[in-house]
Formats: sequence, C-alpha cells, structure tokens
Amino acid sequence: MAMQKISMGAVLAIAILGTVATVLGAFVATRTISNVGSMKAIGVGVYWDSGCTNAVSSIDWGSLEPGVTKNFTIYVRNEGNVQLKLSMTTSNWNPASASSYMTLSWNRENYVLAAGSVVSAVLTLSVSSSISEITSFSFDIIIAGTEYS
Repeated sequence: MAMQKISMGAVLAIAILGTVATVLGAFVATRTISNVGSMKAIGVGVYWDSGCTNAVSSIDWGSLEPGVTKNFTIYVRNEGNVQLKLSMTTSNWNPASASSYMTLSWNRENYVLAAGSVVSAVLTLSVSSSISEITSFSFDIIIAGTEYS
C-alpha cells in the first residue's frame, strides 16, 4: 500500500488560555494551546525562547508522513509564587479519529518547576505508520501546573 502524505490544512492557531482553579485546596494553573481563543497569562507561561519574550502563538506541524515523529522545543515559565508539578494533555482532536493515529508527548511530565523558573520542554508528535484518510488535523494542547509541596 502506498504511503499517504498528511499535510497541515492550515496553521494550527494557538491561544494561551489560563485558568486558576481550586481543587481540593490545590492551586492549578493551566495553559491551553488551541485553535482559537484569547491570550491570558495566569500561572504558567509558554514561550519560544528561554528569555520568555516570545509567547507561543502558533505551531505549524508542517507536512507529516506516516511513521514520522516531529519535535518542537518550547519554554515553560512558572509565573506564580509556588512550585508547580507540570503535566500535559490533549483535547478537541479534529477529526476525532486523528487521536487514534497521532500521539503528542513531552519530556516534562511530572517535572517540578520552582516559582519564577523556566524550563525547556520538547513536544513530540508521533504519527502512526497505519494512518489513512486524514489529510488535515487540529487539536488543543493543555499544559498545566499544579501546586506541589
């Protein structure tokens, strides 16, 4: 079977949405990298540079082939005054079936980030060699910092 090329239909727009919630007394700061939305800086900042001057506003995954892996380096800054444990999830896959063939991971799961500190993080998108009939996709990336003591 011939390998099908997957191309990005449009630049995946990224909006940084932050929320602070209290869950069982824990401070939670969240960043959502999504298709649309406004930029709001609360708790965790996501940047292209280690100096934290260029906030992430879009990720263009480019053209992806089945079986390929693509990396992007970002920088996460704890913008609060307590140490945070970092986590990352995805949501709102379009088409929904794309999540069965693509996996986003990173190298900072459960990393403890001190208040005011910055850490580099590598986002890795892996595409299954068995993917078919998906020519464009989008999804949200949620990077969260939960109070850690």
